[in-house]
Amino acid sequence: MSEAEREETQLDADDRLRPEFVRDVLAALEAGDAEGARDLVEPLHPADLADLFELLPAEERARLASAAKDLLDGDVLAEMNDWVREALIDALDPKEVADIAAELDTDDAVAIIQDLEESEQRAVLRALDPDDRAAIEEALSYPEESAGRLMQRELIAVPEHWTVGDVLDYLRQDDALTTDFWEVYVVDPQHKPIGACHLSWIMRTPRAVSIGDVMQREQTLIPVDMDQEEVALRFQKYALISAAVVDGSGRLVGMITVDDIVHIISQEAGEDILRLSGAGDGDINEPVLDSYRARVRWLLSNLLTALVASSIIALFEGTIAKFVALATLMPIVAGVGGNAGTQTMAVTVRALATNQLTQSNTARSIFRELRVALLNGGTVGVVIGIGVALVFQNPQLGAVIATAMLTNIVVAGLAGVAVPVVLERAGADPAVASSIFVTMTTDSMGFFAFLGLATATGLVG
Repeated sequence: MSEAEREETQLDADDRLRPEFVRDVLAALEAGDAEGARDLVEPLHPADLADLFELLPAEERARLASAAKDLLDGDVLAEMNDWVREALIDALDPKEVADIAAELDTDDAVAIIQDLEESEQRAVLRALDPDDRAAIEEALSYPEESAGRLMQRELIAVPEHWTVGDVLDYLRQDDALTTDFWEVYVVDPQHKPIGACHLSWIMRTPRAVSIGDVMQREQTLIPVDMDQEEVALRFQKYALISAAVVDGSGRLVGMITVDDIVHIISQEAGEDILRLSGAGDGDINEPVLDSYRARVRWLLSNLLTALVASSIIALFEGTIAKFVALATLMPIVAGVGGNAGTQTMAVTVRALATNQLTQSNTARSIFRELRVALLNGGTVGVVIGIGVALVFQNPQLGAVIATAMLTNIVVAGLAGVAVPVVLERAGADPAVASSIFVTMTTDSMGFFAFLGLATATGLVG
């Protein structure tokens, strides 16, 4: 069977593993046919093999790992879901983990080792050779989700006085150099980066030309302790392929490449969405108890804020008893206001995450959302007001619900932008807590505005 035919039997049109293929692998494992299972998965790309592990039941992953141990290398583990990878690594002995880590760039090795228990980390590090151990220990000393954890130490750095020919000879003669790079960094005697040169420039420049005359002196340097989200924003803003990482003294200590940033952008965007919903890590491979603990805290918080809204309803219990139609209509005011607040909140959280919303334009952004809210509130208010007046044959009730709707949507717009901004200024993550406060505000204001207006206007006799 040709490679193309094999791929056709394994992957569908969207490059996903075919269910039939997964069932064949599962059947071989359940039948104890380890060799057959290995033959089936052997042609898979590392990323597809990682996907296969994630698709199998948890109890079958260990069997596949045992059957295809020689295929379970660093490239596969680097592509694997964090929860699945952690469970597999727990099943391996420290020497096997060390052998896999030694094959990887430092950033990928750190990603595997950092999730281990401290005792397991020490055992794996002891099994590594001294150079690899020193590099990984240094990376682990940096904060989580920082440039120091993300960067790889394997890079090319040359002095400014070299010629292009010197650089080419160095690249060709030293077999220990990394083979995956896009730029050559130029450093001074203190190993501080003073420029960078694309490989394409080096290949197209005569050998006698000084590398200092070819390099670009202006470059974006990444501090080693910068948060990975800020690193991703710099890559996006300046359209970087790779960037040098420097320590506190300005010395070159590593580089970050765009393939790592693509993963970070996806990860950070997903985290913000899941935090807004209170779903924790939101991973289908996450243990049930971990998911429970992450979500129940959010639901209990929502329960407390819901009590605030219900207490407002209790204040107008007599009003509702006299005019039952109010009980039918008030969830509409609160619900639409909540949706309006969620829209604004989502836009604001994204703007904060991407540095589009800063202190210099906060007031302008609030004013903009206020205008949008007025337009939305006016439109929805007129529609609901006319509808209620016709259905209940009560123009006064229509006017009350229209005014309440306008009021609540305007408040929702203000809360949707103000709450995330205030939380961000206070040093809290706006993606985590904004939803609770915005929902409480829109529910409470919706009930208060509608019932309060009904009482104040004498709608209820």
